[in-house]
Amino acid sequence: MFSLTVCDHIMVAHSFRGAEFGPAQRLHGATFAVEAEFRAPQLDHLHLLVDIGLAKQELRKALDTLDYRNLDGEPQFAGLNTTTEYLCLHIHRLLCAALKEGRLGAQSGNVTSLKVLLRESPNAWAAYEGGIA
Repeated sequence: MFSLTVCDHIMVAHSFRGAEFGPAQRLHGATFAVEAEFRAPQLDHLHLLVDIGLAKQELRKALDTLDYRNLDGEPQFAGLNTTTEYLCLHIHRLLCAALKEGRLGAQSGNVTSLKVLLRESPNAWAAYEGGIA
């Protein structure tokens, strides 16, 4: 299996509902390093998995919908806890849409899975990995 990873970062504000979250129930900020790992069993005729420049561009587009925002006020997150795990899934969905639309180059149809990883710190991170749905 081949893989290609691009990374970027975001800064968000949010709060969580539920006593399990303790002080994180209050509005707080988070800075995430974001990695998107595209995987395919084969390369195209040019030996590319996806166009790395387009992958970086599409990751940035996905992150622009979150960056420097209070997620509590964003309609797509109404009533949801925007945990690190959930944000991985959300970004995964956005990048899958980009892949399906061919926005990562003609060879993007070869991608069979995608892993999105958000690092909250050097000591804590979460990821979501799945097929291109």
